Amino acid sequence: MKKIILATVNARYIHTSIGLRYLYANLSELKEQSAILEFIKSDKIEDMAEAILKENPKIIGLSVYIWNAVEIERLVQLLKKVASDKTIILGGPEVSYFPFRLNFDSADYIIQGEGDIFFYQLCKELLEGNAPSQKVLKAEAVELKNIELPYDYYTEDDIKNRVIYFEVSRGCPFSCEFCLSSIDKLVRYFDVEIILNHLEKFWQRGVRKIKFIDRTFNLNFEVVSQILDFFLSKNPPYLIHFEVIPEHFPKSVMEKLKLFPPASLQLEVGIQTLKPEIANNISRRINVEKIFKNISFLENETNTHIHFDLIIGLPGESLKSFGENLDTLMKLTDAEIQIGILKKLSGTDLYRHDEKYGMVYSDSPPYEILRNNLISFSEMQKMKRLARFWDLYYNSGNFRKSVKLIWDDTDVYLGFYEFSEWVYENTSSTWQISLNRLAESLFNYLTEVKNYDKQKIADLLVQDILVFAGRRLPSFLRDISSEIPVIEKRIISRKNKRQIKHK
Repeated sequence: MKKIILATVNARYIHTSIGLRYLYANLSELKEQSAILEFIKSDKIEDMAEAILKENPKIIGLSVYIWNAVEIERLVQLLKKVASDKTIILGGPEVSYFPFRLNFDSADYIIQGEGDIFFYQLCKELLEGNAPSQKVLKAEAVELKNIELPYDYYTEDDIKNRVIYFEVSRGCPFSCEFCLSSIDKLVRYFDVEIILNHLEKFWQRGVRKIKFIDRTFNLNFEVVSQILDFFLSKNPPYLIHFEVIPEHFPKSVMEKLKLFPPASLQLEVGIQTLKPEIANNISRRINVEKIFKNISFLENETNTHIHFDLIIGLPGESLKSFGENLDTLMKLTDAEIQIGILKKLSGTDLYRHDEKYGMVYSDSPPYEILRNNLISFSEMQKMKRLARFWDLYYNSGNFRKSVKLIWDDTDVYLGFYEFSEWVYENTSSTWQISLNRLAESLFNYLTEVKNYDKQKIADLLVQDILVFAGRRLPSFLRDISSEIPVIEKRIISRKNKRQIKHK
């Protein structure tokens, strides 16, 4: 039996909660009386509650994020109905800022801010019978040198089967109004020698895939260089992921990036918009010339797998303007381009645009924009479907040769927009569409709407689908394609396959 249970709901099993491990690492003498439980969104709320209450804890700490807020709301309400004597403490980004858009009234306490040490202090007070009089408690930013790091509390199962998250810094100096990280403008770094020691311990334990969660990794060149040098000293295969800004690549860092082998380094590059006037609306400064130069370098001189981000619905940006952004990026890169829908998170400054630009958002997570004065609700719905189909057909890498025929005679945005409308009309779905059905829809569109030769398209699809050994060819292609007996199959490890497909 444990006195304290730390729990959360992850999006999928492959994900892990670094936040819970920070809390656990800093529980001091209470650590032996505590345990971490991680659930996933597909789990039943009743099963989550049963697993938590099985330990008969006195305190239940729950981490709340945008992706699990609905599940945590229901879980808290259920726990209070069946075990009202338990003290429930909430923390995490979703409850750190007002207004709350879900009902967390059933919780006993809510910690707003960095709870690494604050949570321990609150638990100690509660267990000693000293309950705070306030429900919402403000936790100040911690001195990073004073907290215990969480990395020893990733289990062997985590290392074998799940993503390992890592943190070198906290905060972001930029003021992008859609991002919670912009609230903490003071960037604080952990001691780099301690960080390198933990990375070495991970390496010795067999960790070969690490996702760094720093919001702007490429700020401190000295730290960046040491982290890159650490991995360059190791033998692949491995995969490391960083979030970076596109303007900030000094020559010293560029030279190191050139040295990484294929499928070992992944960069998430926050573009959002290529229009300076739109970027200015959200307090984001961009240097388009530098962005283009650095994209060209990453694309042509490195083996880096790149993931660019564009956002639909930014204040003042029309669909025409967004389409121009997409078309421009597609001329510069062959990398993934994640198309996101603008979200209005509590605590950010996006609200200041509501009246001027007619911004209307959903009240339910993930709080996506519904319409504004340039994009109607109907158009926004179409764009959400476009974003989903773009991920399925382009970003997935499953149709690398055939997908480009969708827009071969027009702009990328307009061509794919027409295709996404056609696919939705013929499937009435954007989810749970099998690879075979995706392939058949693309075949039908290219042959029936775009009037391509059936055998040509079948041959391209066969090449796309059979990139990986072991895949079964859809039956509708067998009688059409001329390449089935001679097609060369690339035998590629399932590890890092998405990165390899985009090279």
